[in-house]
Amino acid sequence: MKLIIGQCKAELLRIFRNPYFIFWSLAMPILFYFLFTRVINTGAEDAGEWRAHYLMSMAAFSVMGSSIMTLGIRLVQERNQGWNTYIRITPLPAYAFFLGKMVGQTAVHVFSVICIFAAGYVNGVELSSGQWIFSGLWIVAGSLPFLALGTLIGMMKRVDTASGVSNVLYMGLAIAGGMWMPLEILPKTVQEIGHWLPSYNYGSGAWAIVRGDHPQGAVILILGGYLALFMILSVYLRHKQRAV
Repeated sequence: MKLIIGQCKAELLRIFRNPYFIFWSLAMPILFYFLFTRVINTGAEDAGEWRAHYLMSMAAFSVMGSSIMTLGIRLVQERNQGWNTYIRITPLPAYAFFLGKMVGQTAVHVFSVICIFAAGYVNGVELSSGQWIFSGLWIVAGSLPFLALGTLIGMMKRVDTASGVSNVLYMGLAIAGGMWMPLEILPKTVQEIGHWLPSYNYGSGAWAIVRGDHPQGAVILILGGYLALFMILSVYLRHKQRAV
């Protein structure tokens, strides 16, 4: 247990010291949130509803970025630096190393959600205690497909390649998934594609909760499908790399 706790602490320190996490997962979502709810006139009929909607978008955007970029790039760096090989010759069990990463990443997600929700509260977002709690739980639990995608990116050989690919995926999923702007104002082709993307279904669950509704079954099935797909690809590629 001491080994697991120590590994979790080490993972947390490494993540919080990562400039990618500070910028992409905290600073940029909060900046965009205040920009699109305070500075830019979006023409929303109900300002309060828009602030709550966009708060969920930025919280999901933050956690998605941490899953894809922070985790993925860190895995590539560790492999290139020989860290994984070094861990194998230490007394630390493999399960403790893996559990430490997952617990550390989840703790970071909870911290990100709390920070962004605090920004929304300061900005006048009014939700019931149940809506705050359940939307936060949805955002943390719904990040699993993106964590799996992060592990896929982590199998790349070069850090600069992983960084470029993760940036493109992150921004593409955010824009086409309606996180930066409502999907309804985007071109029709983008809307048709967007409804099937994991980012849109991830955000739509939180949007439904702040409207007083709940995530639809189809949304959960789509996210579950992406999680299974990314995990299968991850296992396949890992076995293929070991066979080479």
